[in-house]
Amino acid sequence: MPSDSKSQPLILKNICKTRLSNGQPIEVLRDISLTLEEGQLSVFVGPSGGGKSTLLRLLNRLEEPTSGEILFRGKPLTSIAPVALRREIAMVMQKPVMFDRSVLENLQMPFVLRKEHPPEEGSVLLGQTLEQSGLDMELLSRNAQSLSVGQQQRVSLARTLITNPQVLLLDEPTSALDRPTGDQLVKTLLNISRKRGLTVIMVTHDLRLAELIASHLVYIEAGQILEQGPPRALLNSPETDQLRKFLVEPDFTREQRESGEEQHD
Repeated sequence: MPSDSKSQPLILKNICKTRLSNGQPIEVLRDISLTLEEGQLSVFVGPSGGGKSTLLRLLNRLEEPTSGEILFRGKPLTSIAPVALRREIAMVMQKPVMFDRSVLENLQMPFVLRKEHPPEEGSVLLGQTLEQSGLDMELLSRNAQSLSVGQQQRVSLARTLITNPQVLLLDEPTSALDRPTGDQLVKTLLNISRKRGLTVIMVTHDLRLAELIASHLVYIEAGQILEQGPPRALLNSPETDQLRKFLVEPDFTREQRESGEEQHD
């Protein structure tokens, strides 16, 4: 694949992120350099507190790096207004937020907020988005807040996809879902990535799901990328002691998820 701004929409160069804790600077990310390819489904894994979610938030300027540079299609992220950038690099949050309105109105909301004409029921755009997100047309009239968590996560995904972003960011999208529902959602993401040629970047603690869908796996610990590459190679033949230990004793379990004990990056 040629090295140009189209085939490599996101390039990170020597990214560092420092925060203050009790008046002392703490390095959250250290010298992160990474290239994310067009249409690639990249998954960030690693221990809690390692910097995965922080790195994800830097990609659409929900946070800013302390130093280093991020390029989107050859342009520095800092040269793109956050609102405009988030139309191109969109994030689906960990916990879906539904407006107290119908599913159809929730899907139309991005257009309403931009003062644009929203897609109507029966439109090709709406139909394609529902199909790709695994949602039934009959749900459009339902109140979005009455849906199951899994259905709400799909509505949140559809609400993001309907605006046609170039890059999709997901922070633990399956954390509130049971295994079958989570598996269905990530398979949906995989299909969307393939059909649209969409660049997808996901943070997860679930190594099984990462292996299931990732085309590119990035292992992050203590604010550094220690390994990256095809998931099967990393998971079957880890090169670092840190990844070997994580594969044996990942620090995030289903029991922790259900009891709400996750540490946020």
